[in-house]
Amino acid sequence: MRKKNHKYIFVIGGVMSGVGKGVATSSIGKILQAKGFIVNPIKIDPYLNVDAGTMNPTEHGEVFVLKSGLETDQDMGNYERFMEVDLRPEDYMTSGMIYKSVIERERALGYRGKCVEAVPHVRDEIIARIEKAAEHNGSQISIIEIGGTIGDFQNALYIEAARVMRMRYPDDVLFVMVSYLPVPNKIGEMKTKPTQNAVRQLNSYGVQPDIIIARSEVPMDKKRKEKLGIWCNVRPDHIISAPDIESIYEVPLNFDKDGLGEILLKQLKIKAAGKKSDLREWKTLVNRLLNSKSEVQIGIVGKYFDTGDFVLSDAYISVIEAIKFSAAKLGVKAKITWLNSKDFESGKVDLKALRAYDGILVPGGFGETGIEGKIKVIRYARENKIPYFGICYGMQLAIVEYARTILKIKDAHTVEIAPDTKNPLIDIMPDQKKKLAQNDYGGSMRLGTYPAYLKKGTIARKVYGKEIVEERHRHRYEVNPEYVERLTKAGMIFSGVSPSGVLMEIAELPQSVHPFFLGVQFHPELQARPLTPHPIFTAFIKAAIEERKRKGLEKAMREEKTGAPVVVPASAVQPKKV
Repeated sequence: MRKKNHKYIFVIGGVMSGVGKGVATSSIGKILQAKGFIVNPIKIDPYLNVDAGTMNPTEHGEVFVLKSGLETDQDMGNYERFMEVDLRPEDYMTSGMIYKSVIERERALGYRGKCVEAVPHVRDEIIARIEKAAEHNGSQISIIEIGGTIGDFQNALYIEAARVMRMRYPDDVLFVMVSYLPVPNKIGEMKTKPTQNAVRQLNSYGVQPDIIIARSEVPMDKKRKEKLGIWCNVRPDHIISAPDIESIYEVPLNFDKDGLGEILLKQLKIKAAGKKSDLREWKTLVNRLLNSKSEVQIGIVGKYFDTGDFVLSDAYISVIEAIKFSAAKLGVKAKITWLNSKDFESGKVDLKALRAYDGILVPGGFGETGIEGKIKVIRYARENKIPYFGICYGMQLAIVEYARTILKIKDAHTVEIAPDTKNPLIDIMPDQKKKLAQNDYGGSMRLGTYPAYLKKGTIARKVYGKEIVEERHRHRYEVNPEYVERLTKAGMIFSGVSPSGVLMEIAELPQSVHPFFLGVQFHPELQARPLTPHPIFTAFIKAAIEERKRKGLEKAMREEKTGAPVVVPASAVQPKKV
């Protein structure tokens, strides 16, 4: 049932994909929050996948796991970060979810023998879910991002649902179109025609945008706004210029400066609690992100980089953002470089190239490609005392490396890669074996929030400052309990464990042995927020800052001794900066 006087803002993309609908949606939410409203963002993915868990990260980007365990699109991560909220499963839907629900209802005679059709039944299921999300969140305004681009066959039903909602609640529904205006190099002029055509196509669905957010390389001038306004039937002052910027966290500030918040409220016929948006903390954050003078060099050794001739950093977007937040908190700028683990595995890149970095991070992943390269990197970081942070797979492979090198178990491995290994340091969870035997892959991993108990006197306990923490998980494999005692005797500390004591959640080395060597089975990046960075990431960046100081001191001492400047070894790879 629809909440009385609830407001809905639909965000639709024009011209091309990847234009920034997710950031625009997040920024609108942030502005409305700053004006005192309770907001719930909703992402609609027009895929037939029931959730995002089975999608290839090099094609679709990161899978973002909610607190509930639902695997969702990476835009949900943007929403959580910008709005500093934990979203509910009702805030995400896919075509797979919609059709599955409708078909199950039909099978149960829920439609009482009617002929079930896309219109009205599928359309009405979409509307019901949007309204249910508003009810469950207790929000005043819902911001619904419709995935894809105007003209896509897949999202037509969602636009139809939005049109019907506008017809039913004319004063409570608003349409924002995020479109792209190219500036061709050889022409040197911003072209409005693609956006005109996109609006015309949206009109053919019976929908007229109230606001256009004009994405482009450069700011939009007054003449272009007037031209676009005439041909798109949108007031020129309702066309918001959104040029390329250094940080996406500038977007809410730019939108607010252009009066987008006031335009939204005026169109929706509502008033804010205060006259001005309270974005003071956000402005401080952006200033730190952009203007920090000191820096640290962080190398991310991953495998999800190859997508043709391009690098898809979206596969690790939450990790990247978590690093940035912690660096900003500590007053430094993190310079992140992609390091492909396959290059270290093949020997194409010398491990000594890692000396150029103040910290090494190995994120999560699946499959065997580049695994031995990661293990080589982990060993080098451990033996050369470079701050190391392993996440999920990054922790598991640190255990494998330690067993191989310190315990001398040469065939130590994870059963994910070597199912027949005689020394399965990383094994699959018993309940997961049954699921895989039944080909039950979708939504069947250990997903969502679980508690962990932290041991006194450890880095983890010091970092968190409490005994019990809750973190989000996404994995099938765990440290094999049969090897825990041997690893512990050899110096590995399992500083975080499950309530039962069976599952190892955090592994670390004592700081008397290594300045910072820590791995976690969960994904802390999923709970990192711009204004409240994750404590483990902050501890990692702090260790990287200390490493940079140490290297600087050593360099100065060598220069003083030799009387000549010392060149710090550069990376042997072509750096791919974030």
